[in-house]
Amino acid sequence: MRSLRHKTKPIDLESNDWLDDKKFGRSHRTAPKPELSVVIPVYNESGNIELLYDKLIVSLTATGQTWEVIFIDDGSIDSSYEELEAVSLQDKRIKVIKFVRNFGQTAALAAGIDHALGKIIIPMDADLQNDPADIKLLLAKMDEGYDVVSGWRKHRQDALISRLIPSWVANKIISVISGVRLHDYGCSLKAYRKEVIKNIRLYGEMHRFVPIYASWQGAKVAEIPVNHYARQIGQSKYGISRTFKVVLDLITVKFMSTYFTKPIYVFGTAGIGALAISFAAFIWMVALKYVFHTHTFIETPLPVLIAMFFMVGIQFIMMGLLAEILMRTYHESQGKRIYIVEERLNTLADDATD
Repeated sequence: MRSLRHKTKPIDLESNDWLDDKKFGRSHRTAPKPELSVVIPVYNESGNIELLYDKLIVSLTATGQTWEVIFIDDGSIDSSYEELEAVSLQDKRIKVIKFVRNFGQTAALAAGIDHALGKIIIPMDADLQNDPADIKLLLAKMDEGYDVVSGWRKHRQDALISRLIPSWVANKIISVISGVRLHDYGCSLKAYRKEVIKNIRLYGEMHRFVPIYASWQGAKVAEIPVNHYARQIGQSKYGISRTFKVVLDLITVKFMSTYFTKPIYVFGTAGIGALAISFAAFIWMVALKYVFHTHTFIETPLPVLIAMFFMVGIQFIMMGLLAEILMRTYHESQGKRIYIVEERLNTLADDATD
């Protein structure tokens, strides 16, 4: 595809005058707000852009809904941005966001979600391993009343040792810890209702945990098999080390969801446990001294263990209290509520106390 270097004026789809008949040869009209927003992070995928665009046009047109595609160039060092620029100039439904450097897939998805206008947001990869034709299947499942529909690469075309086995292990761990049973958290092809994810802030590798966040907030989550193809152009950006990062992020997610509003519970429990060990060790030391006539201060490490666990227990409890103060400051200073209202009857949002 020939790259076009000159820039165009940014288009605001929410304005009433984005079409100028002198520039585009069309009558002046209001742009319809898209029903679907497809969000695609791009990092060094210049060889896939044109073919991906062609597939998207066919698949999205088949849905019968209005749509937009938001490409996020995540600091590519090849000609990906030039390819995206050329596509956006020939089709105003194609939006492009360019990062100053590589921030990662989660940041790219967050930017796409922030700029999305559609009622349904559909992330997917740019490497042509996801099939745009599956978008119609995701939408059909959402019509059954689901808020989130996640793709399942049932017949995944990736290397067994470096990709498949770590993925199977990670998916099983995530399902057990989160309580949300999905086969494939790593599949980028998903569909979300915008209201489900508009308040979710993503960090690290947490984009894959959005179905978990949504489920914890009461959303209905489903999973359907989707196609998956071997990469034909370019190189994979993921390695086995990503599995460990995902597990660490999962621990963060679990802590934030369970203990964010009551951190004293986790720190206090650990502190009480440490104090209990210290007390038990003290009782055993006294028993050894006066029942078994053992020189406990010299022949055993019990005095050191008692002191160590006692101090650790006190520190954990104090950390819990500090975390409680920080949590309360976070909520009260910003006026944040600790609940989410789904629906109101005979009351208005303004009636709620801030």
